Amino acid sequence: MTSSRASRWDHTRAVADAVLYEGYLLYPYRATSSKNQSRWQFGVLGPPGAATAGLGEDDSLAAQFLVDGAQAITLVVRFLQLQRRQAQCQLAEVGFAPVAELTTPAGSWLTWDEAVECERPFGPIALDGQRHTLPVVADSAIDIEFVDGGRLVRERREVRGELTVSSETDAGLHRVSIHIGNIGVAAADKDDAITRSMIGTHVIAEVVGGRFVSLLEPPPGAVDAASRCNQYRCFPVLGGPPGADDMLLVSPIILYDHPEVAEQTNAALYDCTEIDEILTLRVMTMTDEEKAQARATDPRAAQIIDHCDAMSPDAMARLHGALRDPHRPPMGLIPEIPEGVDWWDPMADNAVRPEIDAVLVNGVRVARDSRVRLRPKRNADAQDIFVAGKTARVTSVHEDVEGNKHVGVVVDDDPAADLHEWYGRYLYFSPDEIEPLQVAEPTTNP
Repeated sequence: MTSSRASRWDHTRAVADAVLYEGYLLYPYRATSSKNQSRWQFGVLGPPGAATAGLGEDDSLAAQFLVDGAQAITLVVRFLQLQRRQAQCQLAEVGFAPVAELTTPAGSWLTWDEAVECERPFGPIALDGQRHTLPVVADSAIDIEFVDGGRLVRERREVRGELTVSSETDAGLHRVSIHIGNIGVAAADKDDAITRSMIGTHVIAEVVGGRFVSLLEPPPGAVDAASRCNQYRCFPVLGGPPGADDMLLVSPIILYDHPEVAEQTNAALYDCTEIDEILTLRVMTMTDEEKAQARATDPRAAQIIDHCDAMSPDAMARLHGALRDPHRPPMGLIPEIPEGVDWWDPMADNAVRPEIDAVLVNGVRVARDSRVRLRPKRNADAQDIFVAGKTARVTSVHEDVEGNKHVGVVVDDDPAADLHEWYGRYLYFSPDEIEPLQVAEPTTNP
């Protein structure tokens, strides 16, 4: 294993943070949005009885996983504790009075539910067959921040939970069982339930002197033992970069082994059901008034608005993403789908890279940035007539499931060429409909 322990922790924590804040605040990041008035989607452990009474979520989650060659593990339990922010204006007669929104020359603040991160480390915990019971507590607190013309009162209720850890031998491995439960008093109503819930609950585990066994792809000798591992409202996957086996992420969101945050992502948008590019573009289309409303909602919403407003064209372009295969030699022709792999298998997608693949046309290699002249033959629509004889630049080379090749291009004198390139909207032609240009041939259109 080549990566350091610190880098593996950083890798795993980045994914864990995405799990922790998934759904924290959704576009358009304003309190007036109905979807932001019903939050905290994943890993919520409500007070006992809240789910049965229809006041909140179930009070526990549990997982089992396999450990090979180790005598102890460490666990880090992470969750959000709700923080109720009350905006109050200053009145000379009575001191401070609650308001829905406090507006000052320095900015605006809504009365709103925020959240604070809670992280509780435990261990090393011996895998000795004993049952270990450990408290998981987030204390109550009241914080007051004074601003021009008023104050913000932030209040947190005590959240009381419990972690239990036990282990037993299974096929020469340790089968470890963990259970996290909210053990606070019963909730009086929905509002009380969420203030004392453990939100976004998940666990990062680290093995001491051994390795975790993948439950998604267990080795042959551990298949039966893996099948005997039970999960409730969460699932453990190997953490860290590929090849690491000393870290585990027990997540309430379905993940794969060694999950990672895309390298193009440089800000948390809290909405993984969309891609960063779409969300960023949407933020950029918001009016100044809408952006002000978002900034008044939550400090993290304000950070999103500021980040999108300050984004450079290069940073925006990086969000468009890329397909990569580190094992693929550069600049080849379209590769064959690996033997034994069906076209619908995701592994077939890994075999191709349209941005660097090439196709031979009259013995000339045509790939991205090649210059061609368009010779449409099929006259599929009026556009074929408009571009006939024009020069173009190749952007990508593709092959469909029937083996037909397609070359994506942008026309040289198209006034919207840059826009098409940015959006990834290209014109596509078969190899027999393009004519590679010699270096000396001009690329101006008639």
